[in-house]
Amino acid sequence: MPDLIDRPVAWFADIGLADRPAVGGKGGSLGELTQAGIPVPPGFVVTTHGFELFLEAMEHHRPVRGLVADLAPDDLDTIRSVSQELRHRVEQEPLPATVRKAVEEAYARLGSGDEAVAVRSSATTEDADDASFAGLQDTFLWVMNTEEMFARLRECWGSLYSVESIAYRRKHSLPEDNVAMAVVVQQMVDARSAGVMFTRSPTSGDKSVITIEGAWGLGSSVVSGEVTPDRWVIGKITGDIATRDISDKHAMQIQAEGGGIREVELEAKQRTTPCLNDEELLALRDIGRRVERHYGKPQDIEWAISQSGQILLLQSRPETVWAMRDATKPVKPPESNPLKHVMTIFGGTQ
Repeated sequence: MPDLIDRPVAWFADIGLADRPAVGGKGGSLGELTQAGIPVPPGFVVTTHGFELFLEAMEHHRPVRGLVADLAPDDLDTIRSVSQELRHRVEQEPLPATVRKAVEEAYARLGSGDEAVAVRSSATTEDADDASFAGLQDTFLWVMNTEEMFARLRECWGSLYSVESIAYRRKHSLPEDNVAMAVVVQQMVDARSAGVMFTRSPTSGDKSVITIEGAWGLGSSVVSGEVTPDRWVIGKITGDIATRDISDKHAMQIQAEGGGIREVELEAKQRTTPCLNDEELLALRDIGRRVERHYGKPQDIEWAISQSGQILLLQSRPETVWAMRDATKPVKPPESNPLKHVMTIFGGTQ
């Protein structure tokens, strides 16, 4: 989309990873998955252009970026004070008319005007190959109407100025002028089960397996660590399920009345019942392989299964922990037999 930089809103079907400067890491990934034919809940992104218009209006009153750029990375007291001030300003500032109109029209197009959605931060610096920023910005689930959606949009923008996010940027000397926030607005999944999937073992780095973790209800309980998830390890090629660790899942998170989420205790039988059957595990494995092939590298994937049994992906980002270890691993010196060394490099036997 050549003119994406001038649009306050972009739909998943029109964007991909190449558009990350305009739609952020999460938005770019969801667009990329959509275009690759991977099942993703429909949605749109409030672009960084929309954010820039909003920030420009704010800076007519008082600087924002300059305040952050002048902070010392080790001055946490001042960072906390500036964070509190900026978040309050962002959450109270009216949206420019052009931004409000574009977002309101997109929200109405997504559903009936009162569509339940997830509103998710999508910073331009997150989910890159060399740095994962997951958790430094906000996500809101089961947002139920237009005005609440606008309030959560501003809160996502405000999370760019959280203590953690500011401190991270100052510690790593990231230029403040290059930092912007896009926001994903995505149809909410009424999840029966949800969790994460790694196309490379998170514990051993083994590339021949896929690890799936999940629990009942929304995936927020897994991501936050509130519930110990079930865990399976599956052969990437063979499909053999080598590990089945079924946990005692004492609770699940579901929609709260009027919006948001709440936690409910599970009955004894469901607590120790696997949240996925073997057919679903193998279907997830197949999707994980497709996503890894598309990106050409191991992925860290968020998934959900709807009440009707449909598997949907909520995010995919590059696996970073083992990739960074590989990048810093010393190169093995040539052995005495040069041919043997070449065979080792290209996967031959020793």
